[in-house]
Amino acid sequence: MTDGLRRLSLRRRALACVLPVLALAGAASGVARAQGAGESTFDRVRRTKVMRMAALPGELPYFQKDLATGEWSGACIAMAGDLAKVFDARLEYVESTYGNSVLDLQSNKIDLGFALNPTPARALSIAFTRPMITHPFGCLAKKGLAPKTWDDLNKPELVVVFDIGSLHETAARRYCPKAQLTGFKTRDECTLALQSGRADAHIQAALLGLATVGKNPSLGPYYLLTNPTVALPSCIGLQREPDTRFREVVDAWLDMNRGTGQLREWMLDGLAKFGVTRDQVPPELTF
Repeated sequence: MTDGLRRLSLRRRALACVLPVLALAGAASGVARAQGAGESTFDRVRRTKVMRMAALPGELPYFQKDLATGEWSGACIAMAGDLAKVFDARLEYVESTYGNSVLDLQSNKIDLGFALNPTPARALSIAFTRPMITHPFGCLAKKGLAPKTWDDLNKPELVVVFDIGSLHETAARRYCPKAQLTGFKTRDECTLALQSGRADAHIQAALLGLATVGKNPSLGPYYLLTNPTVALPSCIGLQREPDTRFREVVDAWLDMNRGTGQLREWMLDGLAKFGVTRDQVPPELTF
């Protein structure tokens, strides 16, 4: 064998030894990447000491952002701060909306989406905790109209407004179909319609309605509607994942703070921060 062929043969043998090692290293690297990508929320929060939450500007009394300082406040901000202490973590805010909170959970941008109604459509893609609160529905009404039941609004001469695509619309269409039902893109547009006399009643869930009164005291009081009482659970949305430890901790935190009355205090403090006094909260409203 010539020297050239001998050197070529040695190089081939060396390469044959190296390739399996590289293949094993590549496989191990792939496994590590897969494990990192599949890291559970529980493990990631414990490792990074960061808990990411959706923060919704202007959604009183849950969220409010001070445009001058960038500081967040509100009932859900206070709740999340207390929950973060359980994990010895700091909060990271991701600006979002109710609808986008679901997408943000799906795409692993956030760990928590507060104040979400667990609709069947949402439950197809994200997980939910046990109820944070049970949220009843009612309305703001023009002066001289003091509705107590849905039938009080279910009259052809009354104009009832709601924000399009919301559960407010669902409730209005189901329980006062005889009224003149009018939808607007936003709740603020509904409020303007009521203020200007173009509407007789504005359907809103209790906390949202009370927050509206806080911003516009002349619109009060807020009326809870009965016969039937329409109330939906408001939960915390989580990522859907096989590891349930994070959800179990959040559920335990909710159960404890509901049982001690702390959830109610956070809600009332959130309302007070935006001008709603405790005597303006209907006595039959519980959290």
